[in-house]
Amino acid sequence: MTSRRAVLSAAVDLLRDAGVASPEHDAAELLAHVLGTTRSQLPLVDEVPAEALASYDDLITRRAAREPLQHLTGTAYFRHVELAVGPGVFVPRPETELLAGWAIEVAPRGGVAVDLCTGSGAVAKALADERPDLHVHAVELDEPAHRWAERNLEGTGVDLRQGDFATAFDDLLGAVDLITCNPPYIPLEAWESVAPEARDHDPHLALFSGADGLDAIRVLERRAALLLRVGGVVGFEHADVQGESAPAVFAATGRWADVRDHADLAGRARFTTARLAR
Repeated sequence: MTSRRAVLSAAVDLLRDAGVASPEHDAAELLAHVLGTTRSQLPLVDEVPAEALASYDDLITRRAAREPLQHLTGTAYFRHVELAVGPGVFVPRPETELLAGWAIEVAPRGGVAVDLCTGSGAVAKALADERPDLHVHAVELDEPAHRWAERNLEGTGVDLRQGDFATAFDDLLGAVDLITCNPPYIPLEAWESVAPEARDHDPHLALFSGADGLDAIRVLERRAALLLRVGGVVGFEHADVQGESAPAVFAATGRWADVRDHADLAGRARFTTARLAR
């Protein structure tokens, strides 16, 4: 038996030295996971049994090697829903909750919502959870990611399909009220600047999008114009350095009104919304 304080202190030091962005949080989260409890209940634990310590040391070593925390616990939380995640699917980020929140607020009662590039199904599941009146559809191209989405969206009523978002939902052309999308948006040349957790573990299909990072957003603009009814809205995430270039993709075509960019809680440009004018 080893004291909880000593175990956590050593783990935090190891994660900090490895460059992990949130060593205290991750060390506590992994210990709670191993002990079958929650972070808030950890102060009630005085000693860590030897068997649990061995498992914990293994997880901390893997986290220090920059394996994503959510892959180690098998779970990610997004707004009010829980998601199963692991190798082969993009781990949903907290910033994307803002895009989902916008969609939940603006979707018309009983409307048709489509989540393109759904990944784990995070946005689609949040929509179905908080707006059960909506008819929610989602699509994912990548087979491993699609399998994770199937698992996460089972029993939610979401119509999940496998396919290319550039051609998906021909049966819904001109009938959609709301589109959400978290497309790939990292320029290929930015490879070295991407955090190891994403670069080495998230599917590259979900990360990189051409020389300027805007290729998928250009495809989204064309597809959204066909799927939405006139007056329907689209919201999509982008990189913080694309606060002008991403909205410009939509503004330049003349098909959209109310093209607007939105900042995240840290004040960084995060997602764009637009309304189909014609």
